[in-house]
Amino acid sequence: MPTDDTMRSLLAAFNDPEAARRYGDGPQRFVPGADDLHRMTAILLAERAPAEARVLVLGAGGGRELRALADAEPGWSFVGVDPAAAMLDEARRVLGPAAARTSFCEGYIDDAPEGPFDAATCLLTLHFLDAEERTRTLRELRRRLKPGAPFVAAHSSFPQGERGLWLSRYAAFAVAAGADPEQVAKMRATVDANVPLLDPRQDEAILRAAGFSDVTLFYAAFTWRGWVAYA
Repeated sequence: MPTDDTMRSLLAAFNDPEAARRYGDGPQRFVPGADDLHRMTAILLAERAPAEARVLVLGAGGGRELRALADAEPGWSFVGVDPAAAMLDEARRVLGPAAARTSFCEGYIDDAPEGPFDAATCLLTLHFLDAEERTRTLRELRRRLKPGAPFVAAHSSFPQGERGLWLSRYAAFAVAAGADPEQVAKMRATVDANVPLLDPRQDEAILRAAGFSDVTLFYAAFTWRGWVAYA
């Protein structure tokens, strides 16, 4: 479980109800093709998950990912896990009637039900964890999946030898998408100083070390990468 000062401060921010309500605007401005990422995730999971799949969503706060999956597959049910209670409350609001198909779990992967699940996702979350905790978290997630179950992960991951250049592009995209330049500059500095970002090759190696097979890149957009893999 992450316990460093950075994670505590991030969690405190996400536990602010007003911040949680505003969170939904963030991915649209900082993550190119955020809505399309959700659509692709649903398609990739549906390739192997059954029509009545039980899906584990790690980092479910805010609810946009859950809502996209629920809209795409009306027979699926979900367990949404997130350490921030306010973000889970926002997810309930965003889901509307689909919240009836969702169980919410406040905590981390260790607090999630044992499963086994038919599929899982972890979007815009794993970059907050260092390599060791990232590997452990993914091992615990895989342990909760049925053999061969699909898993989609997407988070900030880019060549660290050109870190400054890519973070500048990250910031420029957000400004071009309408974010406040002063807030973007603060976010860029915070990410650079505090978020344990990895190279995509490291992220792929961690997925394999956690026991996933057929790790395939399906999404790449500036500082963001997404993979599909199988338990």
